[in-house]
Amino acid sequence: MLAYIVRRLLYAPLILVGVNLLTFALFFVVNTPDDMARMQLGVKRVTPEAIERWKAERGYDKPLLFNASANGVGAFTHTVFFEKSLRMFVFDFGRADDGRDIATEISSRMGPSLTIALPTFVLGLFVTVAFALLLVFFRSSYLDFWGGVLCVGMMSISGLFYIIGGQWLISKIWHLVPISGYGGGADVSRFLVLPVLIGVVGGLGASSRWYRTIFLEEAGKDYVRTARAKGLSELQALFRHVLKNGMIPVLTGVVVVIPSLFMGSLLTESFFGIPGLGSYTIDAINAQDFLIVRAMVFIGALLYIVGLLLTDLSYTLVDPRVRLE
Repeated sequence: MLAYIVRRLLYAPLILVGVNLLTFALFFVVNTPDDMARMQLGVKRVTPEAIERWKAERGYDKPLLFNASANGVGAFTHTVFFEKSLRMFVFDFGRADDGRDIATEISSRMGPSLTIALPTFVLGLFVTVAFALLLVFFRSSYLDFWGGVLCVGMMSISGLFYIIGGQWLISKIWHLVPISGYGGGADVSRFLVLPVLIGVVGGLGASSRWYRTIFLEEAGKDYVRTARAKGLSELQALFRHVLKNGMIPVLTGVVVVIPSLFMGSLLTESFFGIPGLGSYTIDAINAQDFLIVRAMVFIGALLYIVGLLLTDLSYTLVDPRVRLE
């Protein structure tokens, strides 16, 4: 297991370099440094001198990937890609186009993102697993049938519908909670209720249907039938055997979601005015701020690698066969 972990960690820098290169290429296919300068300067007829000055101040006055005027290794190191990428691997993200430190902004916005994402994750996992077990317990009944119909219907509805519909019904019509915004201290709970509720309801259909399929497959295996034959009730077999062994594939989907807890939800934070990392990323995309976008993609890739590693490690806790291997 230790050798496997070391091998996966050695893969991580190569993956991060590839993700960084891909992000760099996609961004500058859409916008050149000259386009970025014109957008930031906000002048339609900006002078070439002002564009060159803006590029020099922010380090965009060099070639993007290959510097033909440099010799040897300098042809690759005296470029925008190398100079902007090298600092990212020591978590020095630099400053945004508006002058604010990116690392400071990320650390300050991580709190609101976690405040929304953690309750949604924990409550959503509990509700979806419980609903899936309920459908398996009453399998082949009218409850199972109509529960499946409900899951398919909820899967077919866009997440925007839940957000806009929830804001209209709960906030605008019933006036139960604020429609958007974010507050500190004890006041934050008023702003959490609606986005957490919408997050749980929006993911109920797809997750419950997937968990039901997993648990239903386990419920039909020989060891569960043997447990029933030995006198275990259906409820005991469901919680002692089906749930425990069904958690192995469930962990794959659950642990991989962990990076999104730190990165925030783009739609939720944007629509509810939450100053988290999701809204920060959306604002950076709209402003064409390359350094912020690439920093967020870099952190997301790093967290995703960590999530996959935690997934493999979590298997050892629920599957004895992995420990034996």
